[in-house]
Amino acid sequence: MYPIVEKTDLPGGVFRYRVCAPEIARKAAPGQFVILRVDDHGERIPITIADADPEGGTLLFYVQAVGVTTLRMSRLKTGDRLRDLAGPLGLSSPIEPVGRVVAVGGGFGIAALYPIVKAHVQTGNAVTVLLGARTRQLILMETEMRRLTPDVLLVTDDGSVGRQGLVTDALAPLLETNPPDLVIAIGPLIMMKAVSDLTRPAGVATRVSLNPIMVDGTGMCGACRVNINGRLKFACVDGPEFDGHQVDFDSLLNRLQAYKEEEQEALKRIRRELETDCPLGTGKP
Repeated sequence: MYPIVEKTDLPGGVFRYRVCAPEIARKAAPGQFVILRVDDHGERIPITIADADPEGGTLLFYVQAVGVTTLRMSRLKTGDRLRDLAGPLGLSSPIEPVGRVVAVGGGFGIAALYPIVKAHVQTGNAVTVLLGARTRQLILMETEMRRLTPDVLLVTDDGSVGRQGLVTDALAPLLETNPPDLVIAIGPLIMMKAVSDLTRPAGVATRVSLNPIMVDGTGMCGACRVNINGRLKFACVDGPEFDGHQVDFDSLLNRLQAYKEEEQEALKRIRRELETDCPLGTGKP
C-alpha cells in the first residue's frame, strides 16, 4: 500500500499527488512511468512520474479525472493509500550533451516533460520550453519550469496567456531562425505528430513519448504495440520514447479508438455510482 502524503486540487478536474514509494523514488529516471491500481478491484493504468524525491522517498503525479480509475482516484484524500504501484517502468530518456534543446509540452505532457527538462539543464544543454494548453488554467508546472530555465514560452488555444494558437505556431519560427539540435515533444498524440511533421523537413532530431493502451507495462500483454519505422515495438519496454520521425502515428491513432464505446459505458456507470453515493465498483447503495 502506498500512502498519499499530499493531494492538491487544481483547476479543470486536475489533481496533484505526492505518494510515498521509497524504492521506486530511489530508482526512477526521467521519462519513466509507473503502473497504478487504486484498489483491489481496480484496473491498471500507466501514470508518468512528474518528479521523484529519492531522499524523501516520494513520487509526484498529475492526474485528471476523466476515466473510471482517475475518477476513483480523485475521491482519495491525503492519508489514503493506493493499492499498487509497479515501477519504475520503461526506458529512461536518453540525456547527453547535445547543445540546444527545444522541449514542447502539451496538456498533461508537461508533467512528463518536467524531469526530462531538468536532466537536460543539469547536463548543460540550453533548453527552450514551449508549454501549450487549451486555456491558462490548464498549463501545468510553469513555475517549476521557470526555475530550470528562463526561456519558457506559453501558448493557449484561447489566448488567455502567451501566444494564441498551437505549439507548432511557436515552434515554427524557432526552427527557421535558430534550429535546435534536438526537439522533445510530449502531449496529445495529434500534437506530437504535428511537431514531428514540422521538424522532419528541417532535419531536426525529434523524440516523442508515446502512451498507447497499456495493461501490464512489462511487455507481456502486447496491448501497447506501436509501429516504429515499419517494425513492431512495445511502448512499455522499448519506449515510451521513440524517434518521432519513425512513428506511424496514423495506425496508433486508430488503435486508441478501439475501446471507446466500452470506455464511455464504464464512465457512465461510475458517474451513476458517484451520484448515488454507491461504494465504487458495487453498483449498490
